[in-house]
Amino acid sequence: MTARRDHSENKSPLVHRRTLLAAGAALPVLATATPAAAATSVVVEPSNVQQTILGFGGMNHTVWINDLTAAQRETAFGNGAGQLGFTVLRIPVHEDRANWSREVATARRAVELGAKVIASPWNPPASMTETFSGGKRLRYSSYGAYAQHLNDFVAFMAGNGVNLYGISVQNEPDYAQEWTAWTSSEIVRFLRENAGAVNTRVIAPESFQYRKNLSDPILNDATALANVDIIGAHLYGTQPADFPYPLFRQKGAGKELWMTEVYHPNSSDSADLWPQALDVGEHIHRALVDGRFQTYVWWYIRRSYGPLREDGQISKRGANMAHFAKWVRPGFSRITATANPQSNVYISAYKSGSRIVIVAINKNTSPVDHVFTLRDTGSATASTWLTNASANLAHYNDFAISGGTFNAQLPARSIRTFVLN
Repeated sequence: MTARRDHSENKSPLVHRRTLLAAGAALPVLATATPAAAATSVVVEPSNVQQTILGFGGMNHTVWINDLTAAQRETAFGNGAGQLGFTVLRIPVHEDRANWSREVATARRAVELGAKVIASPWNPPASMTETFSGGKRLRYSSYGAYAQHLNDFVAFMAGNGVNLYGISVQNEPDYAQEWTAWTSSEIVRFLRENAGAVNTRVIAPESFQYRKNLSDPILNDATALANVDIIGAHLYGTQPADFPYPLFRQKGAGKELWMTEVYHPNSSDSADLWPQALDVGEHIHRALVDGRFQTYVWWYIRRSYGPLREDGQISKRGANMAHFAKWVRPGFSRITATANPQSNVYISAYKSGSRIVIVAINKNTSPVDHVFTLRDTGSATASTWLTNASANLAHYNDFAISGGTFNAQLPARSIRTFVLN
């Protein structure tokens, strides 16, 4: 198998198209604002519960890049000082079984640290595929064998201490010039006839651009829908206006909605560029608030454009992810909050029991002031953390809240997390 390069390094037209699509989703970074004459109101409603958050994380693919080191596993999946707090790991289902063992060490440590592990195949074993006018596809006569192949991987990982949370039918079946293609009808057929035999949660369709024409047929087919557990999607170049999914809200009861891969806004810039890294914070906000996704999973965990730099240290993009991952833990519920109280400010809120977490992003060049009102909340204590041009996940301050109201300033070009108890 040819080693896969990063999209910024690969010179094929396919990758250039994808890079442009990803860049097309970027929103303006160099926003400006005049200082507000009065503090703007933000209302948080703990009783107005939205989706359950299941985690944040990234991909490890040891055939295409080197495995995470032991220290990097701790940084990625630990939740102490100087750690990302990731709770999702995505790994590949290699078509060559000889490579399966390569994914065990990181996956096992991630599980030990409390993470969920999911797996996605790029290709079935070569003996199960055939060429056709659109590229390569799974032979229709091999659907049962392919389900067994997926089950064999589930069993292999379980035998090595990793109980997979879920397994995908196919990574990006609609972006498959370099891997196996599936049509929506083929995915529905596999789900109807074979996915029920898979021994863990089934993920589909993992469209590279959250194309609803790939997932709508699943939601509209009762048998296929019964045999899928997670609607998975990637957000390469997907515009925020396309994040909402009314059909999923209508028909997806009991199913999970996962964003299983993205890098944003590109794979060419350093992850430490500031204020450009704030695009990641806004993108997560929009995925959770507009898209109602329950997870947010990056592409490579360790890369020049990723949450960990090549030296294993947390990047500015990674710090933006950690502002969510470290404090919005699996099982927290997103609650209603004033999402965009003024231009270039994005606020989301979450709760678990009496704890409330607020993540606030200010992309303006000036500080902004807000009055936060928490419905049905009396006194509380708050601790806050800040990332800006000069700080990464730095403890900012602690203060007391009375009457469910507090004033707070968001520094210019910053992301700040409030933890209220």
